[in-house]
Amino acid sequence: MKQIILSILLALATTASAQNFDEYFEDNTLRLDYVFGGDSTSQYIQLSQLYKQPRWAGRRARLAETYLLGNAQINVFDHESGRLIYVHTFSTLFQEWLNETEATQMRRAFEASYNIPFPKRPIDIRVTLTDNHNKVTAVMTHRVDPYDILIRPVGENGIPYKYIVKSGDISQCVDLAIVAEGYTKDEMDKFWKDSERAADAIFSHEPFKSMKNRFNVVAVGAVSNESGPSEPGKGIWHDTVLRSHYDTFYSDRYLTTSAVHRLFDLLSGVPFEHIIVLINTPRYGGGGIYNQWMCSSSDHDTFKQVLVHEFGHSYAGLADEYNYGDNHVEWYPADTEPWEPNITTLKDFSKKWGDLIKAGTPVPTPPTITDYNTARREMTPAQLNEKTQRVGVFEGAGYMARRAYRPAELCRMNVNEVEDFCPVCTRAIIGITDYYTGTIK
Repeated sequence: MKQIILSILLALATTASAQNFDEYFEDNTLRLDYVFGGDSTSQYIQLSQLYKQPRWAGRRARLAETYLLGNAQINVFDHESGRLIYVHTFSTLFQEWLNETEATQMRRAFEASYNIPFPKRPIDIRVTLTDNHNKVTAVMTHRVDPYDILIRPVGENGIPYKYIVKSGDISQCVDLAIVAEGYTKDEMDKFWKDSERAADAIFSHEPFKSMKNRFNVVAVGAVSNESGPSEPGKGIWHDTVLRSHYDTFYSDRYLTTSAVHRLFDLLSGVPFEHIIVLINTPRYGGGGIYNQWMCSSSDHDTFKQVLVHEFGHSYAGLADEYNYGDNHVEWYPADTEPWEPNITTLKDFSKKWGDLIKAGTPVPTPPTITDYNTARREMTPAQLNEKTQRVGVFEGAGYMARRAYRPAELCRMNVNEVEDFCPVCTRAIIGITDYYTGTIK
């Protein structure tokens, strides 16, 4: 009887969420283009352009729920009632740059684009940026009238795309788009094959493997004039559709694109929620920004490992679990609990993974590995898996050797030699997939 009652309540909750979507939104997309700028002392937000695109590929339930805080938020309010009707959280390359020394010396601007469901009535949109202490650093509120004649309709005649994985209608699944970057017209056949390899990489790892039937994946054949990304450190500059390059923030392996508005132009009319930019190069590199994009080189020996790692960032908001030794940058201040689900400063550990730790495990947890470089090369797969599955609170995470902690000694978010996500990351991926699909548990 209890199970029957629970099933009825869940059905009612799901129905109510669907009705809530239909009350405020239509089955189309409102694209918001912004510019984020400033320096380490002050930041600003500017609206650039509004677009209307066909269909809505995002979630249709849990609309006003904040699942992960991110470093920034878009809150959408019904103008007439003032009711919060949609939430989108994310992080930005701009905020990452604010931790660089350059941000103390000059001001810069970064493009940003986001999709929300198209409203039936006027809405008020509040965009908020926060710092490493989760304190607001910039906020902008603007109104959108769905009948505004300056909202540009796009997407009816987009560039070609193909389904690699088709598990259901876009209203029911998480929709991924793999976008070609640095592939010329003559290299399109290579891109279609590379995109299949990318999808195979994701769905060969748990928990994505067990949830494949909840995903759609499209490959978007964007053509570049020249092959491969730019490599500023080598004096190489290529004319590619997304102007991707290595040496982001002068880090030689950091491969990114800042042409976000152009990226969303390419995706006009494509059903997507999450973006994988697949960059045509054999050189190691990549990057991932939560709910923005992830970039990965296509042909390095560690292609699969890097792609899945970066997807952990962009899709599930997972933090890097490795550290840079005694780095001077305090990425995660001791007085603030990180919003990322897989690291902690122990400021408010009650919100994290304490329920997954076996009784008697000390917190912090002493490591069993002293030389990680040697261990990860010499351990057997079974030994690596044991280190991945043992949950504790191990010091060294989020680029910091001290005062930041990770849930396992080894994990996919830590080292390339480890195939598996730890139990904490696994739970986080499952949880956010439930959120993206509007599943109520």
